[in-house]
Amino acid sequence: MRILFYDTKKYDKESFDKVLPKYKDIEIEYADSDISVETARYAAGFDAICAFVSSDLSKPVLDILAKEGIKLILMRCAGFNNIDLKAAKKNGITILRVPGYSPEAVAEHAMALALASNRHIHKGYIKVRENNFSLVGLTGLNFHHKTAGIIGTGKIGAAMCRICRGFGMRVIAYDIYQNPDLDFVEYVELDELLKESDLISLHCPLTDESYHMINSKTIKKMKDKVVLVNTSRGALIDTEDLIKGIREHKFHSVGLDVYEEETENVFENREDDILQTSITSRLLSFPNVIVTSHQAFLTEEALEAISYTTMENAQSYIEGNVIEQNLIHE
Repeated sequence: MRILFYDTKKYDKESFDKVLPKYKDIEIEYADSDISVETARYAAGFDAICAFVSSDLSKPVLDILAKEGIKLILMRCAGFNNIDLKAAKKNGITILRVPGYSPEAVAEHAMALALASNRHIHKGYIKVRENNFSLVGLTGLNFHHKTAGIIGTGKIGAAMCRICRGFGMRVIAYDIYQNPDLDFVEYVELDELLKESDLISLHCPLTDESYHMINSKTIKKMKDKVVLVNTSRGALIDTEDLIKGIREHKFHSVGLDVYEEETENVFENREDDILQTSITSRLLSFPNVIVTSHQAFLTEEALEAISYTTMENAQSYIEGNVIEQNLIHE
């Protein structure tokens, strides 16, 4: 099997090259560019492609891939809301993903954002670099004995629950499906979680129901000086309403690893570009907001797990026995 990897970064190549020798029936070619209508034709002569969470796998792209003979798409990530599943099914393309590579990696980054934004680490670091040792504007909040509200208690949300418990926090959660392993967590309705939580962390998938679940109405239900963190999907939050809430001093701090309109920016160096959207600059204009670039997954352990599972998915397809739990259905 020959696989074309789109949007390959240095860390992708390093991690996949480590596990590739174990798979004698697989060859990999790496491409710097991400997949699009223009670059989908690069897949000619390959048996499969590998894409990532921000890749364009819309119907036009999938139609081109099908014409080039691609029958397998390997997603080196868990999310798949960027894929037109109906078009994939129509074209007879199998899609395999990595559903759980390192939930602790994402949860730890979520807590890092919560702590850094709460204690204004970004501001403190810059001030000291400028020989400014004043503590004015750096006052934070204790998390100990406060309430953490976790929205979504799958593997990542569960890991976040355990971290918050370790900080001595009361942990409440909202999820349609309760996780039986979290016996220390109190499940509540969303309105109660919004009302009671000092820290709110989002760990749910993006669906029609969860789109813009954080909006002007839900923000009004939150405590004043709440800390909000999102490491899941940007569109869970209505950015305009979030910015309004920040300006009205509703939030003590906000930590975002994802945000709306991030697609053009994710994993790219655009320091010499004039950005066509003001979302990033507007968010970064606030002293109590930290934005990172979709890096929550980025640990050595997570990259190793992603590489191994992706290659196992390819091998299972070759053998005609795909790993069912990793298969994406329409």
